[in-house]
Amino acid sequence: QVQLVESGGGLAQPGGSLTLSCAASGFTFRWYGMSWYRQTPGQERELVARTTSSGDTNYADSVKGRFTISRDNVKSTVYLQMNSLKPEDTAVYYCNARGNRNEYWGQGTQVTVSS
Repeated sequence: QVQLVESGGGLAQPGGSLTLSCAASGFTFRWYGMSWYRQTPGQERELVARTTSSGDTNYADSVKGRFTISRDNVKSTVYLQMNSLKPEDTAVYYCNARGNRNEYWGQGTQVTVSS
């Protein structure tokens, strides 16, 4: 059974930091590209950051220089380190795994940036 379990969301102040984790199971993690998406009410889900199976990364312009995605293939976990948080980073953050034939989503974790 495939599972992507996000954790680490919560409330942060502007300028603060949070680290999201996504623990994967039920598939061969190292073969999959892993991404973080986010979504706010009434908006489409948008890509925040992606890491390929070989470790290459790319970021949305809005988070470049502030967020860092990383993966641990031993622990089958992908992380999103979020620094210098802004109120506009408030959203539900989703973990995504994409392989050649399959794609999986986590259940999402809420991130709220507010003073």
